[in-house]
Amino acid sequence: DYSDFFESMFGGGRRGRPQGQPRKQKGDDVNASITVPITDAFVGSTRRINFELRSATPDGRATTKPVNLNVKIPKGIKNGQKIRLAGQGSPGYNGGENGDMYLKLEFEKHPFFSTKGADVYIDLPVAPWEAVLGGTVTMPTPGGNIKLKIPANTVQGKKLRLKGKGIPAKIPGDAYAVINIVMPPADSEKAKNVYKQMQELKFNPRQNFGG
Repeated sequence: DYSDFFESMFGGGRRGRPQGQPRKQKGDDVNASITVPITDAFVGSTRRINFELRSATPDGRATTKPVNLNVKIPKGIKNGQKIRLAGQGSPGYNGGENGDMYLKLEFEKHPFFSTKGADVYIDLPVAPWEAVLGGTVTMPTPGGNIKLKIPANTVQGKKLRLKGKGIPAKIPGDAYAVINIVMPPADSEKAKNVYKQMQELKFNPRQNFGG
């Protein structure tokens, strides 16, 4: 093609990359997950993650390489939130940039802590007399132990709100103590006698149950 020949010799108006030069392409983004203790959301931390990153060689063959990263877990993070790690995804093609990694954080299961957004729910076991008579107990939270006042005649499942004691996000969450009344075992004659005395009160929990 004569026009192509003269344009290449004398600087014709065409612009762009030379024919045959491969286009740069950014690498693929990678999704991964990590499990951390809920306390990380209260104080922040740095966690080391190890994984195998899949990619392709220039000739198209699949390959993997080990990757070790120190990841900063920010204070105030919520369960299920993602952290973007720029340039930690799959390698680019033909000199292109690496992709990114999106790391999803999930809280480890805890025997009595759970979360919903920035709010924390604490399963608080109390004795029957603490629920009936009221009192002050020491309660653990992911941010440390606190004193909690239990009102008299507190019922099973009642939620006692502690404003601002949840995850310290931009808008701090609340903590909720969920009352779990635990009956003492009748494993001694003294304990059995206490239950017999209660039986003499003629209390009927099914009085309004119907039937």
